[in-house]
Amino acid sequence: MKAFATWERVLVGLVLAVYLGFGNAIDGFLSPYALADSTTNMSEKALIALAMALLVIAGEIDLSIAAIMALSSLAMGTAMQAGAGAPGMLAAALGTGIACGALNGWLVTRWQLPSIVVTIGTLSLYRGLAQVALGDQAITGYPEWLSTWGNGTLGDLLGIEGMIVPIEFGVMVIAVIGYGLLQHRSVHGRRIYAIGANPVAARFSGIAVDRYRMALFIGAGMMAALAAVQLTGRIGSTRPNLASGWELEAVTIVILGGVAIEGGRGSIIGVLLATILLGSFTFALGMLNVSGIVMAMVVGALLVGAMVLPRWAQYGAWLRALRRPKSTGTAAGNAA
Repeated sequence: MKAFATWERVLVGLVLAVYLGFGNAIDGFLSPYALADSTTNMSEKALIALAMALLVIAGEIDLSIAAIMALSSLAMGTAMQAGAGAPGMLAAALGTGIACGALNGWLVTRWQLPSIVVTIGTLSLYRGLAQVALGDQAITGYPEWLSTWGNGTLGDLLGIEGMIVPIEFGVMVIAVIGYGLLQHRSVHGRRIYAIGANPVAARFSGIAVDRYRMALFIGAGMMAALAAVQLTGRIGSTRPNLASGWELEAVTIVILGGVAIEGGRGSIIGVLLATILLGSFTFALGMLNVSGIVMAMVVGALLVGAMVLPRWAQYGAWLRALRRPKSTGTAAGNAA
């Protein structure tokens, strides 16, 4: 089965199976407008999944990333209500995301606390701040430019009639290229792999491990803020439950994409394919009017399956190695 020698090829097969299967089962699923519409939700999740992937490769995790989105959206809405224009609103959102990421990184690197514990705590902190500030209210009335950013197409942006590719998808493509070059074509990417594989050895090799960890947490906060800007523009409001549960989906995408949860292994192309797989699958379920609870169950099942399948494949390879007949000697020895 050389065609499925790598996990990325398995993901390609699964993506094709989803599109072919649902394309035959659902009328209009493969229409250009449906395909364009399916990319909006996955584009936002791809931004936080890419940042999460680098953290997991480095042996860390950020479970507060969706809560950072809510707090960044709140900061942008507050800036709008204070009379700020587009630059001020974007600065408020990105500044909040960077500050939240920096706090996570400081707690992990300065106090040597486990990132999973730190970010569970800051998840509650950031989400709680948004809930206290908003209560059961929502911030609405965002300007048209933000709605265009969240719902517009590249045709609207570039003045090309008939081009229906969403702006959000274009942002995702740029982010994938940037993260791919960073992780697979730069010395920084190799150092991130080294940190995830063995942080002690990486430190003795002269790598500034804590600086890289801090930078990755700040980068995750910034990407969460960018995703928040897009999501807020798309739905047209800021709510305290914005992106609730997205941290689970980001982790699912990362693990499904072949990133080792223990760190040191993974690829950006795998994360991209997993994003497309999960996004297209949930979009198809939405077209079938499947409830959100069932979708959450599907995401959970995919997370468990993504963690079990590689172990099962390793176990199968180990069994095959045990059953393989061992050589009793060289050809010369046998001839003698």
